[in-house]
Parts: sequence; C-alpha cells; structure tokens
Amino acid sequence: MGVMLESELKSGKIFGDFENNEYVYMPASEFGVDEPLCVYETLEGREDVTLEEALRLVRVRSLRPVKHPRLGKTSC
Repeated sequence: MGVMLESELKSGKIFGDFENNEYVYMPASEFGVDEPLCVYETLEGREDVTLEEALRLVRVRSLRPVKHPRLGKTSC
C-alpha cells in the first residue's frame, strides 16, 4: 500500500478529510525532484513536510482522495 500511496501523491492526487479540513498533497513544482516536499494543510495554515511524513499522515489520519476546495482533484 505504501508504494501505491507514494505513486498517487507523486502523480498529484490530493488526500484529505473534509470534516477536519486537512489535506496532504505534492505541489506540481515538486514533481521529479529527488527529495520532494509535500504540503500538509489545515485550518491553522500550511506546512511543508517530507514525502515520508506525508505518507505517514495519510495513513495515521486515514485520509482519502478528495477534491480540494481550491485546487480541485489534483495539485497539477
């Protein structure tokens, strides 16, 4: 499952939870970078996280593919 989640993040898929207003995604500017950063977004703001941390957040918080209120279905 980890490889599949990583692949989905690297393709621009946005994971989130509408009720808690949390989103994790990889910005298009990070595609193809050796050590890409992802974004963890909440009501309190946005922060850069490593790909490993983004994968952990998706798993621990049970985030699912969603449509972001501003970005839509993908970050590309």
